[in-house]
Amino acid sequence: MAGTSRLFAVWPGQWSSDLFVIDDLDEYAKAHGIKHDRGRTGLSEHVHDVEWTEETAYDTNPRSPYVSIRLKLTCGCEIRNLVAFAKQMREQRGWDVATSVGWSRGSGPEGTDYSVRVRRKSLSA
Repeated sequence: MAGTSRLFAVWPGQWSSDLFVIDDLDEYAKAHGIKHDRGRTGLSEHVHDVEWTEETAYDTNPRSPYVSIRLKLTCGCEIRNLVAFAKQMREQRGWDVATSVGWSRGSGPEGTDYSVRVRRKSLSA
């Protein structure tokens, strides 16, 4: 539940066994009826209300496959786990959020906003 454990599965064979790492713990939990952990991810299991704008100051190459966006979650959720957020946005909006690069979070009088990288073509889908 805390996201700090590693889970392995063994597929036994006649002469040898294969060992697999279960790397998507959220998907494993969902498949086995384990409750989603909002405390770890900051995200509820619902369709998020998202307001976003493109950050043109950082993206100088219009042919780059990824674009930086600034977003707010107006539904009250917060991003604590980028991989969980990326998965939910893929399911809900078709966005391909980059999880191998940095992201940022800023708080101000208007609330919390986030800066993430998203595949440009998936935003128009």
